[in-house]
Amino acid sequence: MAFYTALTGLSGAQTEMSTIANNIANVGTTGFKRSRVQFGDVISLSPLSNPNRLVGSGTTVRAISQQFSQGPTETSTSALDLAVSGQGFFVVKSGPGGSQTHFTRSGSFGVSADRNIVDAQGRQLQLFPTTENGTVLETGLANTVAARLPLASGVPVPTTGINISTNLPANAPIIADSPIYTALNPYVFNRDNPATFNASTSTTVFDNLGNPLAATVYYIKDSVATTADPFHRWTARVFVGDAELAVGGTAGIAMEFDAAGVLTAPVAPFPFDPITPPGSSAQLALTVNHGTNTTQQAAPFSVAAIEQDGVPAGQLESVSVDASGLLRASFSNGEVQSIGKVALSIFSNPQGLKQTGDSSWVVTPQSGEAITGEAGRNGIGSLLSGNLERSNVDLTTELVNLIAAQRNFQAAAKSIETDNQLMQTIININ
Repeated sequence: MAFYTALTGLSGAQTEMSTIANNIANVGTTGFKRSRVQFGDVISLSPLSNPNRLVGSGTTVRAISQQFSQGPTETSTSALDLAVSGQGFFVVKSGPGGSQTHFTRSGSFGVSADRNIVDAQGRQLQLFPTTENGTVLETGLANTVAARLPLASGVPVPTTGINISTNLPANAPIIADSPIYTALNPYVFNRDNPATFNASTSTTVFDNLGNPLAATVYYIKDSVATTADPFHRWTARVFVGDAELAVGGTAGIAMEFDAAGVLTAPVAPFPFDPITPPGSSAQLALTVNHGTNTTQQAAPFSVAAIEQDGVPAGQLESVSVDASGLLRASFSNGEVQSIGKVALSIFSNPQGLKQTGDSSWVVTPQSGEAITGEAGRNGIGSLLSGNLERSNVDLTTELVNLIAAQRNFQAAAKSIETDNQLMQTIININ
């Protein structure tokens, strides 16, 4: 009988060594949780057994339990590397229609070819749907949605107005009075020839499709104030791309300044006839407003402000995840869009979860159903973006446990050897 009792010790020690070896092998696995073998002694009972003379029948493995203590975190350069600080598992789904649900502590996520946020196995990270300001709409496991990054944001808005504030130099020469111009060589404006204008400034406008177009304003001084005409006069000619804006065939904006350099005309936005830029599907109707801050002073030409009201469709530039799990996407047009909140789950008995490999688990009757919620609420840990949770295996502890398991194995083997010697002695008596 001692043979079989010692054999249970050999089997238990071998199971413990295999478990410890698996822990050591996964010391570098992200999100891995070490396992611990739990033993129980075996007692054979019968109704007539003397309780004072019972001899145990060995040991048995009662459970190999996961130890869900927090592992150390390490920083990374990816905003989609996530770590849970505290309790909680990421929810990932795979299979047709997301039919297979797994829970993991490994937050190493990336972006697939179809812009889904996935783990190394291609399983999709799940989010709670939110409003634009990040308020969660539903927190049930059945209500989660796959995390997917948009390529663009918003609808392009064509430019309708340009606002400019400049200072035109009071001592600027009258271009047409230059001695190089004669009856045989009259002055003709040419935007490619800087000698035909005094100053220029430009900005970017957008058509109805969001295509960027260069809009340039050229300023030409026409006259200075006289007794007969007490105004300083300029002409502003506006080009969008290669097309010059006009009103009824007449190009340019006639600008007037009084003796103090204050703009007296036009005092309202100046509307131009619509044009259809190349590549656009609709006309572009622009107004130019120099406002009351445009002046003519002795200082050099300067632009205090120039802005337009068009908006292109934004292209994805970056993503971020805050401590509450809110995933935001930033776009080139300045828009920031809330994609959703990272769904996290906790369990009444996490040791009851079934391991499926790759630092993942699935629900079992022993674990209970998943309790889903937002990070930082109701006992669920917060999220750390740009961090990964390493394995919680302590290599020193595991090596000491391995030596102890080896000694247990040797002791059980010695028990078998001793029992064999006693049996041999009994056989040799005859």
